[in-house]
Amino acid sequence: MTIQDWTSGYVADIGYTYGYYTELNPLRVKLAFLNNGLVFPEFGTACELGFGQGVSVNIHAAASMTEWYGTDFNPAQAGFAQELAAVSGSKAKLYDDSFADFTQRKDLPDFDYIGLHGILSWISDENRSVIVEFLSKKLKAGGVLYISYNTMPGWAAFAPIRHLMTGHADVIGADGHGIVKRIDGAIEFAEKLLATNPIYAKVNPIIKDRVAKLKDQNRHYQAHEYFNQDWHPMHIADMAEWLKPAKLDYACSANYLDHINAINVTAEQQSFLNDIPDAMFRQSVRDFMVNQQFRKDYWVKGARKLSALENAEALRQQKVILVNNRQNVSLKIIGALGEAIMSETINNPILDILADHKPKTIAQLEQSVAEQGINFGQLTQAIMVLSGAGHLEAVQDDAVIGKSKKHTDKLNSYIISKARNSSDISYLASPVIAGGIRVSRFQQLFLLAISYGKKKPEEMGEIAWSVLVAQGQKIIKDGTMMENPEENLAELSAQAKVFFEKQLPIMKALQIV
Repeated sequence: MTIQDWTSGYVADIGYTYGYYTELNPLRVKLAFLNNGLVFPEFGTACELGFGQGVSVNIHAAASMTEWYGTDFNPAQAGFAQELAAVSGSKAKLYDDSFADFTQRKDLPDFDYIGLHGILSWISDENRSVIVEFLSKKLKAGGVLYISYNTMPGWAAFAPIRHLMTGHADVIGADGHGIVKRIDGAIEFAEKLLATNPIYAKVNPIIKDRVAKLKDQNRHYQAHEYFNQDWHPMHIADMAEWLKPAKLDYACSANYLDHINAINVTAEQQSFLNDIPDAMFRQSVRDFMVNQQFRKDYWVKGARKLSALENAEALRQQKVILVNNRQNVSLKIIGALGEAIMSETINNPILDILADHKPKTIAQLEQSVAEQGINFGQLTQAIMVLSGAGHLEAVQDDAVIGKSKKHTDKLNSYIISKARNSSDISYLASPVIAGGIRVSRFQQLFLLAISYGKKKPEEMGEIAWSVLVAQGQKIIKDGTMMENPEENLAELSAQAKVFFEKQLPIMKALQIV
């Protein structure tokens, strides 16, 4: 009897990280599509394929009224994701089916939105074909696909080193030592190889630094990123060919900062791109200009253009909210060309109006900044940049916020409770933005103290310290463990004071508290 390997060559003996990926949030589609003049759908049904630990899918299910489905073949990960869904009461339907089995289910609806984070880079051609067939059958006309994947030419220099490291892990690394030890051994081997100064390293001088940085990365992440049997960075043209049977058109990047040419390509490069008539080939050429390593893209089953009037009206109706403290908002942004400084004249008036953390429509902002001479085009570009930098988020309808809050309250309470034991999940769900916001473990413990009725920063610090003491844990600051209990308590109280004054008002505005 032949026993089939259910992992299909994918790393399954170590869990995936508990990450949250904001680009998977369907609410983000609207602003990206409007920035490109495209018709966007309403999202009643959504699906995430390969959801990992299920943090993203559960936050999005709890924080919206969208009906979510998904699968991840790893039963341990699927079990945790199902636990989160049960806690929140979102009714997300999450399975541990393989892609082949999931696509054959008869109880799935047609979807307005399907998301895949990184998956296409790490699976076989057979599984990739299964997914494309699923997209063809189950994504509605006008529906949106979000897909992120390793791409060329950004991975071209590192791909041979990755090949050697996985070869070392397979051939020399001992299975009984586990994947983490095998990864450690593979990185050490790569460093020793590069120390011999091979011609490959001379031709690719960035490789030594990239290998050195691997030592500080999360081994769980590395196991899934580099050490699968299948690892296929793809050109966008190859992706387009894969998706052609599903009738999918490239819409735009899901990375808002990619929409801003001034920070990514020079004027000469932009002129060169403008002379290329084919949109897909233009993307391929642009990837060479920016040395693209990882793409985050929206595709749509039947792209349709809005009229200029329809587009402007839809933009003006969109609400946004400031999700960072006004004083902490930096006008520095990073594009492919390096660091750039956003215009103070344009951005500061916008940020000042949003500093109260109350949602406002773009029409309201337009009216408020008109006296500063800021026009509609400048305003919408600033909103794209500030959103891409993580300072602004789109806001969903009030009625949906009210209905979602009971689910996000339950999910957040559970995540905060788990913060007593670990820092695995560093995001909480906001019904206002239909997605997640980064909240550190200590900040979650301060929220735990608030749930206990504590109202002063000193009390919040005491609760957090009591949690650490019970587990024999201490704070590490600037790389050094703080041994003195009084120092630990003082540090936590100081952090609680900053949280109370700066972060807590934002948490309240986002209805996390």
